[in-house]
Amino acid sequence: MPFIDETLSPRPRTSYDVHTRRELGRAMFSTLGAAALGRFLAPELLAEPALAAEDHPLTVESVQRTSVRLPFLPNSAKNMARELPHWEYFDIFEVKLKGGTVGIGEGSMYYSWGFTNEEDIARARGKNAAQIMWDDSFGPGLQVAFFDAVAKFAGVPVHALLGRKVHQVTPVSWWAIEMNPDDWLTECKLAVSQGYTSFKTKGRPWMDVYAQVETIAAAMPESFKVNFDFNDTLLDADRGIPVIRELAKFKQMDIFESPIPQSDAEGNARIREATDVKIAMHYGTPKPEIVVKTGCCDGFVVGGGASRVKAQASQAAETGRPLWLQLVGTGITAAWSAQMGGVLRNATWPAVNCHQLYEHSLLKQPFVVKEGKTAVKDEPGLGYDIDREALKRYTIERPKERPDPRRLIKTTWNDGTVMYTANDGKINFMLNAGMKGLYPYFKRGVRTEVVPDDGSAAWTKKWERAQSGPFKAEA
Repeated sequence: MPFIDETLSPRPRTSYDVHTRRELGRAMFSTLGAAALGRFLAPELLAEPALAAEDHPLTVESVQRTSVRLPFLPNSAKNMARELPHWEYFDIFEVKLKGGTVGIGEGSMYYSWGFTNEEDIARARGKNAAQIMWDDSFGPGLQVAFFDAVAKFAGVPVHALLGRKVHQVTPVSWWAIEMNPDDWLTECKLAVSQGYTSFKTKGRPWMDVYAQVETIAAAMPESFKVNFDFNDTLLDADRGIPVIRELAKFKQMDIFESPIPQSDAEGNARIREATDVKIAMHYGTPKPEIVVKTGCCDGFVVGGGASRVKAQASQAAETGRPLWLQLVGTGITAAWSAQMGGVLRNATWPAVNCHQLYEHSLLKQPFVVKEGKTAVKDEPGLGYDIDREALKRYTIERPKERPDPRRLIKTTWNDGTVMYTANDGKINFMLNAGMKGLYPYFKRGVRTEVVPDDGSAAWTKKWERAQSGPFKAEA
C-alpha cells in the first residue's frame, strides 16, 4: 500500500460530507480558476458557456502517465535502503490541452499526500483544466500538470495563478535521511557545494545525534543551519529536554521538528521554553488556537494540494508564525514548490523537497540554489522543461506492488548491545518501533548499518526473528 502522510490526510468523511463538499468544491474550483485567469485571457474564453465547451482550448484532451525509477545518489542510496527504497519510483504526468499546450507534473508512487489513479485520469479528460486545477483530489501529479498547462496557455508563470508574487527568491533546504556522522558530513559538504545553507535530517535513537551535530559543528560554518526532525521519537518532554539542551549548544542547530507527539501541546511548550532553538510542527495538530494559547511551536510545516496549502498558509499567517513548504519529489515538485513559495508571505523557512536525493532532477534546466534560495521564475508555466532523454532513460514498467526487498538492519552501542531490525511489510518500520520506545534512548556511540543479504541460513534466521519487532542479539 502507498504511504499517505497522516499529517496531510483528511478526517473520515460521511456521505453528507462527500456530496456537499463535492458540490461546493466544484463551484469553488471553477471560481478560483476563472478569477485567476481573468487578468490574462479574453473575456469570451472565460464565459461559463465557453468554459464548458468540449473544444475550449483549456479542455483536457489527453493525459499521459510515464512510470520511472530515479536512482538515488550513492550516499543517499546506502541510507535510504534501510526503510525507504521505494522513494525511487515516480509517475510523470503530461496533460495536453485542446489548445495544444502540455503541462507536466509528477507524483511519488508510494509516498505522498495523495495519489492519482486511472479513475482520476478518466474524469480529467474532457474537463476544463482551469476549472479543476484547484481540486486537490486529483493528486499532485495531475494537479501540477493542470497548473503548468493552463499557465503556459495564458503565457504566465504558475505563481500568477496561485496568487500575488511577494518573493523574488524563496528559501530551500537540503534533505537527507538519518545517517551515521561520516555520511552526514558528506551530505552537508555536498549541500554547501550546491549553494545550500540549511539541511533537514532526522533525529533517531539508532543514530548518534550528538556525534552528528559535533561533526557538523567542527566542519561547517555557524551560518550553516540544521533542522532535526524527531518524528515524536523523543517521546516526552521529561526525557527529551536533556537531549534538546545538549544539541542546542551548537550554533548550527536551528529548528527541532515534532520532538514529541504534537498532541502534547503542554509538553512541546515546555521543550520550547527550554531552548532557543525554534520548534516546528506540522500544521493542524494541535489546533491553531491551542498553538497560540500554549506557545508550543514557533512555526509550521505545510504540505498537500494547492487548495490545502493556500488555506493552511493563510491560517498559519493569522497566528503570526512562519512556515516551510514540504512538497516532496523530483525537480518537478521542487519547481512547483518554488512557484508556491513565491506567493506565500510567511513561507520564510527553507522548503523541503527532497529532490537532492536523486542522480537526476528530470529537468532540462538546472535547479539553481544560491545562498540558500532559488529564484521564483517568471517564465510561462513552472519555468522548467522536462528532460526528454532522462525521462526515456529512467522509464520502467510500473510495479504491481511496492518494491520491498528483504532488509536486515544492525544497530550497535558502545556498551556492546546489538539489536537487529527487519522490514516487516510496513513502511517506516524502524520509525514505528522508535515511536514506541523499543530502542535504547538516544545514547552516544550508536551506529546503524544494513546487513547485506548473503543468502545464508544465519541471515535469514535473524530476518525472520525480527519480523515480530527489533530484538537484542545474545551476548
